[in-house]
Formats: sequence, C-alpha cells, structure tokens
Amino acid sequence: MRRYARLYWHFLLQRFKILLEYRMNFVIGAGSTVLLQAAGLLAVWSVMRQIPDLNGWTFDEILLVYGLITLSKSINHMFADNLWIFGRAYIRTGGFDRFLVRPINPLFHLLADRFCHDGIGNFVVGIALVLKASLALHIAWTPINIAYCLVAVVSGGVIFIALNLLTAVSAFWIIDSIPVTSAIFQTHEFAKYPLTIYSRGIGIVMTWLIPYGFASFYPAAHLLGRPIGVLAWLGPLIAVALITLAYRIWLWGLSHYSSTGS
Repeated sequence: MRRYARLYWHFLLQRFKILLEYRMNFVIGAGSTVLLQAAGLLAVWSVMRQIPDLNGWTFDEILLVYGLITLSKSINHMFADNLWIFGRAYIRTGGFDRFLVRPINPLFHLLADRFCHDGIGNFVVGIALVLKASLALHIAWTPINIAYCLVAVVSGGVIFIALNLLTAVSAFWIIDSIPVTSAIFQTHEFAKYPLTIYSRGIGIVMTWLIPYGFASFYPAAHLLGRPIGVLAWLGPLIAVALITLAYRIWLWGLSHYSSTGS
C-alpha cells in the first residue's frame, strides 16, 4: 500500500508539471466545469422561483442535495476520469498493453496515468453549495456531522468510480465503452434532486440498482434531520460492496483481454 501511495504521488507530480506548462489550459479546464454547474443551478433556481417547495423540499435543501453529489462526482472526475476513455484511448490504440508488462496493478496504472484537473471546478462548486445551504438551513457542523459528511462524500465518490468501472469493463469486448458508461452515468442527474419527488420505481433504481442516491439524497436527508432510518448509514457499505464487485468483474474482463494489435 505504501509503495502504491508513493507511486501515485509521483504520477500526480508529473501530471501537474505537464498541466502547469500550459497554465491557461489548466485555468480554462477547471473553470469550464464551474460554468457547466452554474448553468444547471440556474435551471434549478428558475424552477424554484415559481414553486415555493418541491414536494416539501425548499431551494436551499435542494442545493444541499446538489452540492453533495457534485462533491462526490468531483472525486470520480479528478481521480478516475480515465475510465471514460479506457476503450477509445487505451484498448483501441493498443496503449493498454504497456500496463500489462509493468510490475504494478494495471487498474492502478490506468487510474494514476491521468489526473483530470477539470474536476477541481466541480469540487469548488460542491463545497460552495454545501456551505451556502448549511448556513441558510442552520446546520450545526459538529464533529459528528463533519465526519458523517466526509464519509458520505468519499463513499459517493467510490460509488461513482465503481459504476464507471463496471461499465468501462465492456471495452474488453466492444472496444469503445463510452456509450455504455455514459448511459449509466447520466442517471446521476436524477440524484441531484430529492428522490421523494419521483415515482417509487425511480427511487428504487437510484437506491438499489444504480445507487447514486447514497451520494446525495440520503446524506442530505440525514443532515436535515429527515426520517430515513438505516438508509442514512448504508452509503459506505454500498460503496465497498459495489467497488468490490466492479473490481472482480474487471479482473474477469482482464482475463479475456486480447490486444487489438494496433
């Protein structure tokens, strides 16, 4: 574990050296995600101007939900964005083969090969939204609440990474996995809002099948004191179970990999 931590730090330093060679690109990349989030928030604000609450949820409460999932997504964006382009940039070109002849875990190498600085913008927006909402809602940031929020955000990030890994594995067979990854990833848009505003079916899907709800709705509901029972505490367990399943399927897919010969 210590070896991999040192290796990742080395990869990260090299990545930042590359990024800082083109500082304006670095700023534009990080800033572009801020603008994209601003557009989404503008849509929420426009709706909530006309509706005082959405099935019992106020604008600031929705901002808390939105901010938590943005933070979780930023972890995936920064540290696992290579999963998006795994098939197109590594399998199709034959570049993945070089990971298989080096004395480190191929999945670790894939993830460490690229830190995506665009995710920094998402992280900043997420922090700002959670702080703004918590001030408006008078959420007391006790040590317990701070610890709960940190665990919830990290668990949510792991859930994002696990779902992207599950779908990226399809690249071992279909080469370009982006359509599959995108189809699952885009469902996280539902989790930007309270799950109680949707039909029961969507709530079940966002809880048990594609569990983005544990990256946003359930932690927010707990912090707001809403009665959701044991679901408030299942996020870490769901994250561990999902990433374990994703890694096992990755190993299975890896065992069936044959180079494209590019």
